[in-house]
Amino acid sequence: QVQLVESGGGLVQAGGSLRLSCVASGRTFSFNAMGWFRQAPAKEREFVASINWSGGSTVCTDSVKGRFTISRDNAKNTVYLQMNSLKPEDTAIYYCAADQEAMSPRTRVGEYDYWGQGTQVTVSS
Repeated sequence: QVQLVESGGGLVQAGGSLRLSCVASGRTFSFNAMGWFRQAPAKEREFVASINWSGGSTVCTDSVKGRFTISRDNAKNTVYLQMNSLKPEDTAIYYCAADQEAMSPRTRVGEYDYWGQGTQVTVSS
C-alpha cells in the first residue's frame, strides 16, 4: 500500500513563507514524476509544480513562478514545495501526487497514480 503524507501547511500572513513536505512510504520511492496540486473552495484542483525523478527537470504554473520551488530528496523519500512571497490567492488545500511511469514532469491531475490527503495553506491579507 502506497501512502503519501503531506505536512507543513498552516496560517501565514501575506508575504510570508512555508515549506511543504510529502513523505512517501509503503514501497521503494521509485516514482518518477512527483507533483504538487492545490484546490481552493468551490474550485477545481489545479497544477502547481512537478519534478522528475532526478530533480533535474521541474515545471511550475505561471502564477507561482519566481515564488515557489519544488525539490526532492530520494534518500528520504520526500518531495518539498518551498513557498515564498505568499499571497491570499495561494490559499488552498495542497496535495502531493506521484506518477509511477512518467520520465518527465507531469501537469495534469489524471496523469498521477497516487495522492496524499492534503494540507491546508491559508494566507491572510
